[in-house]
Amino acid sequence: MKMEPLVLDGSHLTLEGFREVVYGRRPVKIAEDRIPLLVESRQVLFDMAAEGKPVYGLNHGVGWNKDREFGVEFFEQFNRNLIRSHSVGVPPYSEVEEVRGMMLIRLNTALCCRSGISVDILRMYEEFLNRGIHPRAKHRGAAGVGDVNTMSHIGLGIIGEGEVEYYGEIIPAAEAISREGLKVPVLGPKDGLSIVSNGSHCSSQTALLAAETEDLLKISNLIYCLSLEGLNGGLQPLGEKVNEARGLDGQIRVAAECRRYLQGSYLEKPDPKRALQDPLSFRSGASVNGSVLDALTYVRKILEIEMNHTGDNPCIIYEEHTTSVSPNFEVTTLALAVDMLAAALCHMSRMITNRIFRIVDPVFSGLTRFLTPDEVKVISYSTYQKTLCALDAENRWLSNTTSTDYDPVAGGIEDHASNLSLAARRALRIVDNLRYMLGIELVHAAQAIDMRGEITLGKVTGPVHADFRKVIPHLWEDRNLSEEMETAYQYIRSGRPEQVMEEADR
Repeated sequence: MKMEPLVLDGSHLTLEGFREVVYGRRPVKIAEDRIPLLVESRQVLFDMAAEGKPVYGLNHGVGWNKDREFGVEFFEQFNRNLIRSHSVGVPPYSEVEEVRGMMLIRLNTALCCRSGISVDILRMYEEFLNRGIHPRAKHRGAAGVGDVNTMSHIGLGIIGEGEVEYYGEIIPAAEAISREGLKVPVLGPKDGLSIVSNGSHCSSQTALLAAETEDLLKISNLIYCLSLEGLNGGLQPLGEKVNEARGLDGQIRVAAECRRYLQGSYLEKPDPKRALQDPLSFRSGASVNGSVLDALTYVRKILEIEMNHTGDNPCIIYEEHTTSVSPNFEVTTLALAVDMLAAALCHMSRMITNRIFRIVDPVFSGLTRFLTPDEVKVISYSTYQKTLCALDAENRWLSNTTSTDYDPVAGGIEDHASNLSLAARRALRIVDNLRYMLGIELVHAAQAIDMRGEITLGKVTGPVHADFRKVIPHLWEDRNLSEEMETAYQYIRSGRPEQVMEEADR
């Protein structure tokens, strides 16, 4: 079934739309009513150039070279030189999804009509996204203040230089453009600066982080519920009234989700063997996941502002037919939000680790040590603890604040940066580590549930437990846990449990 294009107008790009274009390859379309304003905005530059007025990136150099003047006849060469000279990203190469996000966000922010970029170049962004032409952009090098080092690699592809990923092949950009019958646009006033100097790389990384955290949180809430069933834990901390009394939106929403997942579970019935109060890693599980949700909600709020507003310098004030020096490339607020989300994810990491430590301890679970089926003959899950400690320690290291680390560059002109790219990359690593940790928690929760015999699981936890047992069976004897861990990780990453959850939660 052919998808309708996502219409971009510089104002209404959401994280859901980002997902559809980046992961689902939904086509995009420039809103036609933006074209006249794009033309008007660009005419401001032509008129200022004709009048000989000094404009940064138009008839003056950029960065430390802002005092260097050049004539109109040098426009095309200067802009090409600008893209080439700023292409100093560091490997590895960005994944296709990240590149698609970079192009999508840059296209949408340019449609705010504040950059002065040519319509022909914006059509190339549109065509590249729709035809699957993905410039080979290097992953590292953006300092979180304009992303010039990495967005320039997108520019190389636009002007027919460098390499692209094209339907699984790595080929010269010029060849992909030729195969699709496209024409390389001619660079004009400020085009080079508009292509390279924007925050679309950092925004793309943050959007990927937000999307992956959103998915992670869903499965984390579900696995926490399975762990509660494995422990024979108390449900009072998930109660509607007690959570409303606290008043925190994330906590309220996660607790409500968990109640749905556990509807019909044996935990809803009293049990004299059940502890009055569980360890905090169980009692406060929904609260801490709620903290992650609160941090994610803030990231989404700032991110959607970034994706729908200009960061260009200079900024075209078309209403007054002039330009203004701009601070709008600053993404410090988003960098701080990402640092906050990384810290919240680190708290999730601690909770997962401690829940697993408690569930293998007979004092808390009432089951065998390390959930072994035979305390003499089977070692079971004892060594998982070392892996958990290593991943959890790595997460704490990765969650260290990075937004305050920067050096003055460009002769002291550019003496502030946010390091948003680094912050987002590190947070994405935490997310991936958490997939392994949640896979390990799911292994333990399923084992503990099995050892409790004939118990009734929740309306959502039950189907997920049954589905997981099709992938990893109950442990009766020692086996290669490295292979088991990788299988559990791939199960978490595949999206399969979310499909089971959605079907069960209807």
